[in-house]
Amino acid sequence: MAKHFTLPYEGGLIEKNLPAGILHTYEKIWTNVYRESRPASYAIADFIVDSINAHRDGLFRLGLTTGSTPMSLYNELSRRCKDGKVSFKNVEIFSIDEYYPSSKDELQSRNHRLHEALLDKVDIRRENIHIPDGTVPQEQLGDYCAQFDAKARGLDLLVIGIGEEGQIGFNEAGSNEKTRTRVVRLSYPSRKRQSANFNHDMAVTPDKAITLGVGTMLSAKRIILMAWGESKAKAVKAIAEGPATTDCPASLLQEHDHISFYVDETAASLLTRSVAPWLVGPCDWTPKFIRKAVVWLCEVTGKPILKLTESDYQNNGLSELLEKAGTFDKINIDVFNDLQHTITGWPGGKPNADDSTRPVSATPFPKTVLIFSPHPDDDVISMGGTFIRLASQGHDVHVAYETSGNVAVHDDVVLQHMDCSFQLGFADKFDEVKALVDSKVPGRPEPRALLEMKGAIRRSEARAAVRSFGLNDNTNAHFLNLPFYESGGIKKNPRTQADVDIIKELIARLKPHMIFMAGDLADPHGTHRVCTEAALDALEQLKAEGNPWLSDTHVWLYRGAWMEWELGRVDMAVPLSPEEVVMKRHAIFRHLSQKDIVPFPGEDPREFWQRAEERTQNTARLYDRLGMAEYQAIEVFLKLY
Repeated sequence: MAKHFTLPYEGGLIEKNLPAGILHTYEKIWTNVYRESRPASYAIADFIVDSINAHRDGLFRLGLTTGSTPMSLYNELSRRCKDGKVSFKNVEIFSIDEYYPSSKDELQSRNHRLHEALLDKVDIRRENIHIPDGTVPQEQLGDYCAQFDAKARGLDLLVIGIGEEGQIGFNEAGSNEKTRTRVVRLSYPSRKRQSANFNHDMAVTPDKAITLGVGTMLSAKRIILMAWGESKAKAVKAIAEGPATTDCPASLLQEHDHISFYVDETAASLLTRSVAPWLVGPCDWTPKFIRKAVVWLCEVTGKPILKLTESDYQNNGLSELLEKAGTFDKINIDVFNDLQHTITGWPGGKPNADDSTRPVSATPFPKTVLIFSPHPDDDVISMGGTFIRLASQGHDVHVAYETSGNVAVHDDVVLQHMDCSFQLGFADKFDEVKALVDSKVPGRPEPRALLEMKGAIRRSEARAAVRSFGLNDNTNAHFLNLPFYESGGIKKNPRTQADVDIIKELIARLKPHMIFMAGDLADPHGTHRVCTEAALDALEQLKAEGNPWLSDTHVWLYRGAWMEWELGRVDMAVPLSPEEVVMKRHAIFRHLSQKDIVPFPGEDPREFWQRAEERTQNTARLYDRLGMAEYQAIEVFLKLY
């Protein structure tokens, strides 16, 4: 399969030959930034393998974490063990936490997950595996934790991921640098996150856990931290550059003398070297990177672009830009025009118009447009206003819902639909469906018949949404039901050629001029990323097969409900009128199973329409502050090619 999707290079810090001390100027924990998670995982695997192979004095004592962050690392370690590049026979493994109460046989347990991800795939001796025992009687927990702590102190190497709030293990805010292995009570937000492993049933989600303390972790001889995806960006910033504080437990590890941080570029997006690399060292000043710097300068000074002065540039670390790109007034005008030319009310191109400074060509008109929606509501949440505009301006717009979204429907919603059918005089299936719901086992896939009903509910909602603004839901809405998603649980199947072939067939049949797809990189293992990579694989394979019409096909990336493209990257900005904002909101409302009781809300309790409206309105305000026209809302896009 193709390599992981990464965003195009847009200029930035020139790290070659830059002394490490300068590169890490702002970092209290030196941070290694990689384009994406897999090469970072390979680098960590190199360090672990070299450390094990070089160890000569007894067992090599290795501390590990569970969760999604280390999965690519564990895959690589098991592969290298299979290839004979490393042996775990002289390695002693310590897991950093476990739910309490929890049996090692429970699918949700850390014990089970660590065995499944790594331990069952390598040649480690069973007696050298130490995972906190979630079955110890409560009255014995104090002594048990003290004994476990004594064994776990002084590890040769501790490799752990971080939580979105800077948690390490189950050390949440308030944990201090003196804490040892102990039982902790999980906060409600933490239980809410962990409930994803228990079919989102808070009633069966443990409210306690056993965890190594921060002090125990600090006793390790060497520590490696990991973080992937922009959802970890705030935590990475706080850990690497912020003060050491119990509000962010991982920041307390700053005092360790031998610690390294491995992150991908999206997790590193808020570090100073990413936000303002000109403050760190010399830069490659591409046009978009110049725009990024000028937008940043406007935010720092509180001025619009055309009011920036030479002293503004010089006093804020941008003297090099003046040397490379010319006078401040020329830079101001060039960036103002560049940014203004991203704005268009014709996202499919304006017919019979000069398109020399427009983001989309005037011809052909009308265009065939294909919008890929990872879940059955991402289309209207992420780019609903542009979707509506494209349809109203006469383009042949199609939407492809890549997954069924079936696991994101509450059981109560299914029962409500069954009751409605009965009340309308159709067959009474309520008790039959209730029995299906009651047969669910936490941690195991949902019954297929129940998932089919949930998938049907989401299809009906998607069809209603596009009908609300005039799209033909029979001919222009396509439900791909990609196989990778159909695992019946939160954990998905691996992406295969079968997923790519389904997408290839649709693209080859429609031969679109414009393709829109999700550019979210929040989760390196998430559905949006998998769907985008499958679609890009499909396009690459179609090109390799010699389809000449693809030379006229352009790919545009949109973002989800939480974040928007930074203006330094934007290639097209589509302003929305107040009426279009309301039409978009009403389309989102058609997804009733996702309204009010969103199964996977994350940390933000607001509904999707509220998040989407705030995001697009904030973007409009930012354009306004830079000196552009004032709009109600703006959706922005990045052109991949």
